[in-house]
Amino acid sequence: MKILITGICGFVGSALARALPELLPDLTVTGVDNLLRPGAHINRAALAAQGIACVYGDIRDPADLENLAPADWILDAAACPSVMAGVDGRIGSRQLLGHNLTGTANLLELCRRWHCGLTVLSTSRVYSIPALAHLPLEIQQRRFTLAPAAGWPAGLTAAGIAESFSTAPPISLYGASKLASEILALEYGAAFGFPVIVNRCGVLAGAGQFGRADQGIFAYWIHACRERRPLQFIGFDGAGRQVRDCLHPRDLAQLLALQIRRPPAAPAPLNVSGGMDNSASLAELDAWCQRRFGAHTVTAQPANRPFDVPWLVLDSAAVRRQWDWRPAIKLDAILAEIADYAEKHPDWLAQT
Repeated sequence: MKILITGICGFVGSALARALPELLPDLTVTGVDNLLRPGAHINRAALAAQGIACVYGDIRDPADLENLAPADWILDAAACPSVMAGVDGRIGSRQLLGHNLTGTANLLELCRRWHCGLTVLSTSRVYSIPALAHLPLEIQQRRFTLAPAAGWPAGLTAAGIAESFSTAPPISLYGASKLASEILALEYGAAFGFPVIVNRCGVLAGAGQFGRADQGIFAYWIHACRERRPLQFIGFDGAGRQVRDCLHPRDLAQLLALQIRRPPAAPAPLNVSGGMDNSASLAELDAWCQRRFGAHTVTAQPANRPFDVPWLVLDSAAVRRQWDWRPAIKLDAILAEIADYAEKHPDWLAQT
């Protein structure tokens, strides 16, 4: 079997490229990447050393895809993955849509031509920001928790946000680009008869993740603490009680292998995350860092920002039912892996 991974030199793409051959026999992995991201060259060299081919190409440009060798499956891990993309001045809105929507359309044309399967790695940020901002929450020590079940909105369960939760706007330009990509992928699959899998991923975290607070907060916070960089609790009274869950890419790879072997009969977006057991607030993450690296000061900025949400943990019951999948790598192990890497790579944030 041949798999093409887009964005193969990113954190997730490179991790999946290494993990999938161990799970799928006779698998050949090739990848395409535009190498724009600082740190991409590090992963490209590591992949080359393992015999994994990486072709330069930008999925926004159909000409860059014309000469790729046909694959049996495309795994789309290329994206601008920040909820701030398009509005923060670092990347323009047209660039965001080019990467996250036009790029998907170009890959779908490849799938139609090759008649191959497609896995879209989407995001938890497709869910409605106002609906998430008004979740029934209460304070429990250093974190927000769900208040007792009374008047919960549709799609909120004791395990978190289910796929039926509102995706009404605003969801950010980033969220909108990914939601549109999901719909387009499912429509192409139905129209042209090839398998499509859409996985809405929570925060992915592990050693070697690039250093951006808006894309990989667990890894960024650990590296920043070890390097004694300035840190802030932003929004929600500046107490750091906001909660996210995290998932290791190796656990994601386990699910992808199961899905490729047995695609769903009725394709629909699916939540994939570490869940409640792998969740932490920013204050809890900071306390873990202080135990590992020693005391440091975190300042507070109480005012909320437009795209921030207080609590976002995904309910992955649907993938558990379909593929008997659940995360195996626990939160403490993920944090320890990142911390070990940070100690071995003291200038990682500067490099990436």
